[in-house]
Amino acid sequence: MTKSRTILCACALAAFIMPAHADQPEHGTVSILFENDIFYKTDRDYTNGAQAAWTSAPEETPNWAVDTARILPFFEQSGEVRASYALGQNIYTPSNLSAANPPPDQRPYAGFSYASFGLIDESDDKSRLDQIELQVGVIGPMSGAEEVQKFVHRLIHDRIPQGWHYQLRDEPGIVLIYERNVKILPRLTEGPIGFDVEPNFGAAVGNVYDYASAGAMARIGFNLPDDYGPVRIEPSLPGSNFFEPRSGLGAYIFAGVDGRAIARNLFLDGNTFESSRSVDKIPFVGDAQLGAAIAFRAFRLTFTHVFRSKEYKTQRAADQFGAINLSFRY
Repeated sequence: MTKSRTILCACALAAFIMPAHADQPEHGTVSILFENDIFYKTDRDYTNGAQAAWTSAPEETPNWAVDTARILPFFEQSGEVRASYALGQNIYTPSNLSAANPPPDQRPYAGFSYASFGLIDESDDKSRLDQIELQVGVIGPMSGAEEVQKFVHRLIHDRIPQGWHYQLRDEPGIVLIYERNVKILPRLTEGPIGFDVEPNFGAAVGNVYDYASAGAMARIGFNLPDDYGPVRIEPSLPGSNFFEPRSGLGAYIFAGVDGRAIARNLFLDGNTFESSRSVDKIPFVGDAQLGAAIAFRAFRLTFTHVFRSKEYKTQRAADQFGAINLSFRY
């Protein structure tokens, strides 16, 4: 049985076993996210991302977090405030995994393991979502990315990457990310068949990334859950870990685009404080994504197909990868 079928079966079984309903009090949302290019039989560039997150219910958000959100000038001064906590790891590799000394014109090996804390503010009319997230972690051998990738490749009997000796060196990684989603055409989400469009913009600053972004996503479906699309690993189109289900089954398909003007990408530019492998980045990168979501009782399951334009000048081809997200509201 494939991984995707296993996840679908587990989700369906749990949905019927658990007694959760849309009108039950919310205590929080657990979210598991997995991104990988194995869905499209490639193994290069951004090759894997994994994240586990917990997002508080508005009533469970600590008072200090609410007070902090209220003093942020770009957050609304009313509405529901949530706090989010996550652990994640990203893995980047060159195209040639067999070379002990990878070609210098290919993306260097790199890993980033991090913990994050975020604040989420949703407006009273549920038409606007502001999110700010601080990621703090480590790049380099201390991230454990080499061990994780080699373990997984042995597990699935795939070739073992040979060039991790040339990965980026140990360096603390800090990045602060802000994003805003705005729902337009909100009246079209009230009937059994719903449609909405969500423009977004954001920015990131830190030694890991410096960029500004803008994009939009559209979704159409039936019995639409109240959310802002599937969550993804940054940099990406923004989504929401939390969701508010309606009674019965709900589902939608979605499509979105996002463009980024990038001043710094450590995974291409190389280490900040010492010499390391690097490539010449392309300052403008775009994502396009297509996918589907299904929500039933306390569960939301999404799959996203992501197309990403070339990120550096000597990159042979644009990237594509898949993202699976399972969220459980309790």
